[in-house]
Amino acid sequence: MKKINIRLPDINMKEEEIRFFLAVKLFEEWLVSLGKAAEIAGYSERTFAELLLKKGISSLRFEKIDTD
Repeated sequence: MKKINIRLPDINMKEEEIRFFLAVKLFEEWLVSLGKAAEIAGYSERTFAELLLKKGISSLRFEKIDTD
């Protein structure tokens, strides 16, 4: 996995919360698969999918429709 350093303003979030938030957003934007998002967040695919459901986000993917 590629490692990057990001400077953030002082926010009240732990590193694992930031990784999860980033993984969810990348998944929602179709930039990474469920498996890759789970890896970024530090969870198994099953656990990550369960956490998505708790946030009201489906882990099921259908073909993305290009709206351009």
